[in-house]
Amino acid sequence: MLLTAEDAPDIEALIVEANDPSGPFGAKGVGETGLVPTAGAIANAVYNATGIRFKEIPMTEEKVFKALRERG
Repeated sequence: MLLTAEDAPDIEALIVEANDPSGPFGAKGVGETGLVPTAGAIANAVYNATGIRFKEIPMTEEKVFKALRERG
């Protein structure tokens, strides 16, 4: 049986104020962690669709098209 939202424990959010000297106006980054697996997931999707493994980003349309033409 899969867990659902009803199975999650109650969560209490705590706000901790601390400035980050490298961020704008002392702000800290939050959304970047969701981007970490994105490039790998897209590369795997392109590999599944084309059979060609790309190991560098960006995977532009031109690079994919060129790789498809070279493969034949």
